[in-house]
Amino acid sequence: MGNKLPLAVLFLGILGMVLVAAVSAYSPEPVALKYPESWPTPTYDFTKNPLTKQGIELGRRLFYDPILSKDSTISCSSCHLSYTAFTHVDHDLSHGIADRIGTRNSPVLMNLAWVSSFMWDGAVNHLDMQALAPISSPVEMDETIENVVKKVQRSSPYPSLFYHAFGDSTVTGEHLLKAMAQFELTLVSANSKYDQVKRGEAAFTGQENNGYMLFQKNCARCHAEPFFTNHDFEKNGLPLDTTLHDFGRMVITQLPTDSLKFKVPTLRNIEFSYPYMHDGRFRKLGDVMKHYTQSSQLNIELSSNEKVDLTAFLLTLTDKEFLFNPDFAFPRN
Repeated sequence: MGNKLPLAVLFLGILGMVLVAAVSAYSPEPVALKYPESWPTPTYDFTKNPLTKQGIELGRRLFYDPILSKDSTISCSSCHLSYTAFTHVDHDLSHGIADRIGTRNSPVLMNLAWVSSFMWDGAVNHLDMQALAPISSPVEMDETIENVVKKVQRSSPYPSLFYHAFGDSTVTGEHLLKAMAQFELTLVSANSKYDQVKRGEAAFTGQENNGYMLFQKNCARCHAEPFFTNHDFEKNGLPLDTTLHDFGRMVITQLPTDSLKFKVPTLRNIEFSYPYMHDGRFRKLGDVMKHYTQSSQLNIELSSNEKVDLTAFLLTLTDKEFLFNPDFAFPRN
């Protein structure tokens, strides 16, 4: 054989080079969550799911992919549109596959690193698990996570994307859900006019400032700054709906005291997130104002001019940088 290498040695050498190349290809790039220094520390535990460029990109792709639904017609973005504060505005209740109608209005998605309970009734207590709810809902995606994993595994280029995000080309439910959570965690809204005023970069008009004072007096207990929600469940004087008979938080806790309590939604980007309430019963902010001032349970009094001023302040919570951020939109590549 002269100086020729034995075939076994040659094979092992080639295999070693392949393994080295594969290992070197897995180099996830860490990403730090960007948010104002004045905000509290996020409640999400990033040590168990660190943000990486590759993980976020994978999660974004999955968020916009209808492969998650049973008939591949509905994606997460079908109900959570980036330019409407990650909710939908064309109907009051969420729609699923085969034109099935859901039971609630889709919540907005933003500033989720500070949220520890999800859904209008708090049925899910961790962001990593949240996507399981719409995936398995018979009136939304009507699929199982097992089938989703199989479909994604067979779909190019997902195995490669999972490898670059997690070091393993085998798709798992855990990695799929964590990737989606990574993308959703980046949806931080913190650059509205309100935020600019707080940073000393802008100033309220007289009308907006008056509205801000009215807000602090009448609304801030439930819609606390800086997130404009207290992340809790409250009754807001809404009567029981006559068709769905949705009792809210009580469905989960079975406590009579939780009857008609629903998760307090953020008011950030409220200009773009209509219709309002858990069942989407109000399409205009004026309708919301009318409810709050006419409810005997709330005792809120606002004149016509004060309603206008309060609305002017609420419009300062619009964050167009967030709404039209290309990093949050449908992936083009």
